[in-house]
Amino acid sequence: MEKITKKEEEVMNIFWEHGPMFVRDMVELYPEPKPHFNTISTIVRGLEAKGFVDHKSYGPTYQYYALVSRSDFGRLTLKNIIGKYFQNSYKQAVSALVDEDLSVDELKNLINQIERDDNNGTNNL
Repeated sequence: MEKITKKEEEVMNIFWEHGPMFVRDMVELYPEPKPHFNTISTIVRGLEAKGFVDHKSYGPTYQYYALVSRSDFGRLTLKNIIGKYFQNSYKQAVSALVDEDLSVDELKNLINQIERDDNNGTNNL
């Protein structure tokens, strides 16, 4: 899956928070100064070309919807970060979290989750 820009991610957040919608509805959700309709339309079409959204036709207008869930996008983003900054080493990434932000209780919970997933054959790490 291709990477997306910050603006494309903003639009994806609107889909994840509000569900399927028309471009004109998306423009209304933006704070002032609102982007132009054509700007949002271009971003949405770019997301469609990248496989993140699709549309349903209603006469001359299109209702767009997300094809990628927020959790799948998060996993993809995390995988890219681990590849780019931690040489594809999940161990290095977790170690960095332990050094910075992860409490002992959070680490124990993570280990328990990994052990449960491993026992169920669903370990994705």
